[in-house]
Amino acid sequence: MPEEIEKIGSVSQHRYEQIVAELREVVEQQTRGSFTIGDRALEIEPMRERGGQHAAPGQELFTVRETLFRLAEDIGLAYKTVESARWTASRWPKDKRQAGVSFRVHRILGQIEDEAERFEVITKPPAGGTRWTVDEANRRLGRQVERPASPKEKITAIHTLARDEEVAAAVTTDFLKRPTVAAKVPAQDKARVVEEFTRDEGAAVTAVTGLLRRPDVAFKAMSDDTARHQVNSAQVERGRQARDDFDRTSPVAPAVRHMDRTVEFLDLVTACHSFVAAVGRVVPGLRGRTLGEDERTIVHENVAKLRATLDWIEQAVDTGKVDMDDELARLLRGE
Repeated sequence: MPEEIEKIGSVSQHRYEQIVAELREVVEQQTRGSFTIGDRALEIEPMRERGGQHAAPGQELFTVRETLFRLAEDIGLAYKTVESARWTASRWPKDKRQAGVSFRVHRILGQIEDEAERFEVITKPPAGGTRWTVDEANRRLGRQVERPASPKEKITAIHTLARDEEVAAAVTTDFLKRPTVAAKVPAQDKARVVEEFTRDEGAAVTAVTGLLRRPDVAFKAMSDDTARHQVNSAQVERGRQARDDFDRTSPVAPAVRHMDRTVEFLDLVTACHSFVAAVGRVVPGLRGRTLGEDERTIVHENVAKLRATLDWIEQAVDTGKVDMDDELARLLRGE
């Protein structure tokens, strides 16, 4: 069998090399042409301070911009093309221009301010390469490249593509759905992201409620004095709102208003009212659901605690004795 010929695209390696040689000559011609345009533009309008003017005897006064616009129109090019060629030619004297280096690379490296450094850099292609490329020139100046290679360059490319807020939101959502990606985010940054995502009050309530249902998280959160104070304040406020709701909605509220209402009495009535209201909201949601054995056991244990607690309340109300027996104490402690 004949040996398989290595191909690049749709052509052989040999033909590819012929095309590269041909196009390098074309690029060299284009580079010479661009420098010629820049040199002639410099001849017409030498580099000067921004806003400078040039007056020729017997001629109309033109600004540099107006002159370059006229030149661009007269030769059929865009103003920006002529302006860029003029600036690039000003950065590279004829004896410093490098054969085999494209005009675009000259333009990029022309942004190196130090003249001696600029003239030296263009003569030394990056390590491992024999020619300057556009990406290597941009990389030398710390600019974004067209073909990112390093993690930093890839991150810069992503940031550029995600400047639109909707695109950034979609990308962030997709990334955070990848556990391996989320795991690599530092704890400090994770906390900052959570804070940003929970600026919306509804999202914050949902997130905090879910987190505080985790005993280890709740315990650590309550070790913070400010967090603990806020929770206590919220409980007091919730109790006040519950009492207000009781006054507005409870059928026994009018009778209670005529009683000598101590704080303890109001708190006890409010607690009972809140419990009944909460159960009234939650229990209907169990319709059609069958709890597992472990779930039923937990509910039954809590119901037992509630029954014991209700007996304790009745005893305290009827007799004024608030002491609980050992069995009740152990039950309420979950022993």
